[in-house]
Amino acid sequence: MKATGIVRRVDDLGRIVIPKEIRRTLRIREGDPLEIYTEKDGGVIFRKYSPMGDLQEFAAQMCESIGAATGRIAAVSDRDSIIALHGAPKRELIDKPHSPELEKLMDQRKNYLYKSGDRPIFAASGDEKYRLGAASPILSQGDLMGYVMMLLGNGDQPLQESDQCLVKTAAGFLGKQMEN
Repeated sequence: MKATGIVRRVDDLGRIVIPKEIRRTLRIREGDPLEIYTEKDGGVIFRKYSPMGDLQEFAAQMCESIGAATGRIAAVSDRDSIIALHGAPKRELIDKPHSPELEKLMDQRKNYLYKSGDRPIFAASGDEKYRLGAASPILSQGDLMGYVMMLLGNGDQPLQESDQCLVKTAAGFLGKQMEN
């Protein structure tokens, strides 16, 4: 555990304010759920909760199926990073923060299909090796949970509308699984 030197008091309603610097560093937004853990020595740990984490193994199987069927890179992300991947080295993308362009797309909750001449949207911050070919939001009860994506490497040809339909179907399916 890393000490920050920041001390906060609990108010009369039992609330603690998480400093802005820490929220920004950990990408905690207003309304984000946090899991609370306690340690034997009396410590309290807050972790960002990802509902997609419960479906991580299932998402990995879905990526493997999409990748095997299309020969492309398939990925599933939660709100912060890619949590499942097939067709590219995991160390390059898993748990890496989203690029600012992908964050913007996620805020808009839009489907995406790259076309030649478009400005690329990179999957991970600081990585310009993999860009979105097709992407669709995972929505559960109206809330954005993440994205299903097919990625393109350098030199890969753009995807077809049928690929985008596959991504939309997978995202819809994952959204329904989260509602159950």
